[in-house]
Amino acid sequence: MLNDLRIALIGAGAMGEAIVAGLLRQKLVPASQITATEPRAERRQELAARYQITISDDNVAAARQADVLILAVKPQVLPHVLLSLRGTLGERALCISIVAGVSLHTLAQSLGHTQVVRSMPNTPAQIGAGMTVWSATPEVGAEQLCWTRAVLGALGRELFVDDEQYLDMATAVSGSGPAYFFLIIEAMIDAGVELGLPRHIAETLVIQTMLGSVQYTQQITRHPAELRNAVTSPAGTTAAALAALERGGLRTALSDAIRAAYQRSVELGQQRRR
Repeated sequence: MLNDLRIALIGAGAMGEAIVAGLLRQKLVPASQITATEPRAERRQELAARYQITISDDNVAAARQADVLILAVKPQVLPHVLLSLRGTLGERALCISIVAGVSLHTLAQSLGHTQVVRSMPNTPAQIGAGMTVWSATPEVGAEQLCWTRAVLGALGRELFVDDEQYLDMATAVSGSGPAYFFLIIEAMIDAGVELGLPRHIAETLVIQTMLGSVQYTQQITRHPAELRNAVTSPAGTTAAALAALERGGLRTALSDAIRAAYQRSVELGQQRRR
């Protein structure tokens, strides 16, 4: 699907590299047709050696030859990057942004180009197990939608939403979501150590338990409440633990955390539109 396309990534940090690795791992496009830009010489040398792609420090030159331009820079440098790229994209080109909080309108207006996709990947994309939610301007055609699915699918699972407002909600749930799980993993490991388990044993127990629980949830396809009830015996250890979690306000804390992340995502988007 992407074999005849020239892909350019503006920004070759962790997520930019994840896209390169995913495209090559799935053989969606040959290395010779990928260009990535990076300001640091040592990073350029590292990526060129690792992936045999073209590496440059010239954003404008990379954008001019791209069929698909992927914006993967830090949010704070994006305004400068967009200004430098204005008017450089070809008529058929597609721009995909993975920069958090930047609206489709801002991207299209700043680039002077209407065929734009806004996406929100998360950290597991770096191992091909990510969740990416995305939306597109009406000008993005059917073929370009297919390109987008292929590119973002290289990071794991992708999900199109037709309402851009869902992107801020997705940022709160899945974009920031890995951090919530990392915190829970950390807390459970520490609790196991406090009980007397060696740390390496506690880590193994917690990580495999979380992994297995997620895989079980995917395969059984029953409501999580049903699954929880199935492992909760009356007056048993799990019932005691769940009662303590409810007293501690776990549900409320998680709900408040996700709402706080959502509100911050909206605020950041509004700041970048000013």
